[in-house]
Amino acid sequence: MPSSHSATVTALAVSVGIQEGFRSATFATAMIFACVVMHDAFGVRLHAGKQAEVLNQIVYELPLEHPLSETKPLREILGHTVPQVVAGCILGIVTAVIMLLALGSYS
Repeated sequence: MPSSHSATVTALAVSVGIQEGFRSATFATAMIFACVVMHDAFGVRLHAGKQAEVLNQIVYELPLEHPLSETKPLREILGHTVPQVVAGCILGIVTAVIMLLALGSYS
């Protein structure tokens, strides 16, 4: 599945770039926002998911009498892989261009 977060922020940045210009401060801001969101989707959240996997395994191996042995498992699928983020970017670019062409909203 492509990353919907990556698709959304990429579509936003491309739309702003087409409307305001790719040299505008608004486009630069949208690009920085997109980069932060995509970094979070791939880097931070993916590693948090891997940590959750390890913690769940540790809790699973605890003796039954341990107070944490009945702890609800953490969600392990939190982030996206690089191909999912790239696919989201491509989807965002295509979506932005199609929508701007369909709506005829060029300034």
